[in-house]
Amino acid sequence: MKILVANLGSTSLKYRLFEFEGTEEKLLTRGGFERVTEYPAAIDACLDELKAGGFIQNQQDLAAVGFKPVVARGVTGCVRMDEKVLQAMEDYSSMAPAHNPPYITGVRIFSQKMPQIPMIGLFETSFYQWAPEAAMRYAVPESWYKEGVRRWGFHGASHKFMAERSAELLARPDIANRVRNLYVTKTPAPVAGANLRVVSCHLGGSSSLTAILNGVGICNSLGMTPQAGLPQNNRVGDLDSFAIPFMMRRQNLSTDEVERQLCKESGLKGLSGGFNDMRDIRAQALGNNPHAQLAIDVFVWQARHWLGAYYLEMNGLDGLVFTAGIAENNPWLREQICRNLDHLGIKIDPIKNNQAIGIEALISTDDSQVKIYVIPTNEELVVAREVKRFLENH
Repeated sequence: MKILVANLGSTSLKYRLFEFEGTEEKLLTRGGFERVTEYPAAIDACLDELKAGGFIQNQQDLAAVGFKPVVARGVTGCVRMDEKVLQAMEDYSSMAPAHNPPYITGVRIFSQKMPQIPMIGLFETSFYQWAPEAAMRYAVPESWYKEGVRRWGFHGASHKFMAERSAELLARPDIANRVRNLYVTKTPAPVAGANLRVVSCHLGGSSSLTAILNGVGICNSLGMTPQAGLPQNNRVGDLDSFAIPFMMRRQNLSTDEVERQLCKESGLKGLSGGFNDMRDIRAQALGNNPHAQLAIDVFVWQARHWLGAYYLEMNGLDGLVFTAGIAENNPWLREQICRNLDHLGIKIDPIKNNQAIGIEALISTDDSQVKIYVIPTNEELVVAREVKRFLENH
């Protein structure tokens, strides 16, 4: 079974082709196109590359095309990307303006070019279907909630990968199996043993922390949109809602201008004085740029804030996982997030930590009560696995 996973951006198309044979799973090839102005041409080029490489003879060799859409009105989980689902995504396009429109366009074009091939999407909100309502609600009028004003939680594919892999590393095959079958069974299987408590830190251009209890995401630091939680590269993160009408009145700003500044000029970029790449921010901070150091300090403060909240909610931790580009490649950042937490049983080993760059590794001390891991994420593999399970069960 060959499954093509397509990651659609506003001007990009990236793809990975996976093959499944029995229990074996293999990445056959990967590629992508930047500065895409016409999706039909990019999709044709993608298929041509797969044929030229001998990975497929024609599109009928594909069992499905998988996608990682963000959010839709009344839809979550792993679903067939039919017109009803695409309309539900259109209803929430203003909630995810950088993500929903290109996905809607791309899926429609894929469907037109490959009408016999199933189009399957794993929504980023899927991992939080079973989160407690109290963790996902805002204190707004009921009419707002009915329009979708609530926490949704994102980075679901990445955090699900962390849930399954951390359970394997922590010797809990029962939990790993529970995670594998979450979207198939629709209701998480009961857990016979002790609770497994993990916090997953997905720190990249877009960052979030998730509390994972027995393999299920019970809260995510992102909110109604990917604007919430930690400061993102260009996006604000957490903000008092009344700051918006205050600044609109003070500077006579339009709604569009407020949205532009919060999406394009805020986050790490706004704090650091114009830098939105953590590598540049770190270099500036080491060069005594106080704005860059402040950006790092706020980022670390927010990460520790959510880590502490989840530690309290789950009554402790068994595993702490770092993933995504910033977390996987910056030992200094992991050290700062874990500093002075030995009273919580969190002890990072400086030698192991400094050696773990872009690889899977255990970086806690031998006597740390909490196991600390670096685990490179693989969101596309999660999508491919779920598409495979969907096909096998429908």
